[in-house]
Amino acid sequence: MNNNQPVLVVGGTGWLGGQVVSALLARGKSVHALVRPASDASRLESAGVKVVRGDMLDPASLRDAMEGADSVVTSAAGYTRHSKGDTPTIDTVGNRNLVEAASYTGIRRFVLTSILTCDQTPDVPHFWHKKLTEDRLEQLGVPFVALRPGAFLDQLSRFGGDPFTKGRLTWFGSARIPMTFVLTSDLAGCLASAVDIPGIDGERIDIGWDRPVSMQEIADISSRLLGESIRARGVPAAVIRALGTVLGPFNPMAKDLSAMIDWFQTGRYVANITRQLEVFGGVPTAEDAISRLVTSMGHTIKR
Repeated sequence: MNNNQPVLVVGGTGWLGGQVVSALLARGKSVHALVRPASDASRLESAGVKVVRGDMLDPASLRDAMEGADSVVTSAAGYTRHSKGDTPTIDTVGNRNLVEAASYTGIRRFVLTSILTCDQTPDVPHFWHKKLTEDRLEQLGVPFVALRPGAFLDQLSRFGGDPFTKGRLTWFGSARIPMTFVLTSDLAGCLASAVDIPGIDGERIDIGWDRPVSMQEIADISSRLLGESIRARGVPAAVIRALGTVLGPFNPMAKDLSAMIDWFQTGRYVANITRQLEVFGGVPTAEDAISRLVTSMGHTIKR
């Protein structure tokens, strides 16, 4: 391992990828970022990141980007469509191209942002595509570690505004079924650490909190922290399923979302945190994570 060689981050202009970049820089790493030709990379450049222009759908550009790199961390996900140009093709063709480029260039370690229980969910396309990417890495003999996080709790505020100001947490499906959550910053730290941790090649590691919690429990913990009532409201899974059926022919993402919500309702979206504790040296408690989320949004803890 040559610590002077850069880490190539794929997805660095995104919500998670940007925090991975920050975590790597904080560890003294040299960071390169693969950025599409039309994307704004000024924030990365101002942080001292070398921007490499390329596209996951252009195999030659990926091989060029990886030349001289020690390792790769990817958080790219087309399903989320957070950025212009994100499509589900990124999750299939794009990830396959990325893995093959890593094999071609001899990358020391490939750190993949996967998804919790992806190997159990062939009916949830964007989950299953992560499992297929893990398998392809293994098939080609690329040294890799796949981190499988639960649902991103802090994403709630990105799509519906501050739920603690509104006094209401809205969830898809039942608000009383426990499942595994993460915070983006915690996952970013694990992804950055995984670049150099020895003895984890080939592993698939669940990432979560000390226990699964329901949205109702999150509301109860938030209420205690803030000293005011926070309610939990669940949108019936049947409503999401009906929308998926109606919109599916026009928007595949709707059907995929419906299948994901149905999986959450089984109560099996739960991490085994044993290996997370061993590898990363700690697991956040639900109370700690929720407290950090609440304060990061400008609220004062009153407990």
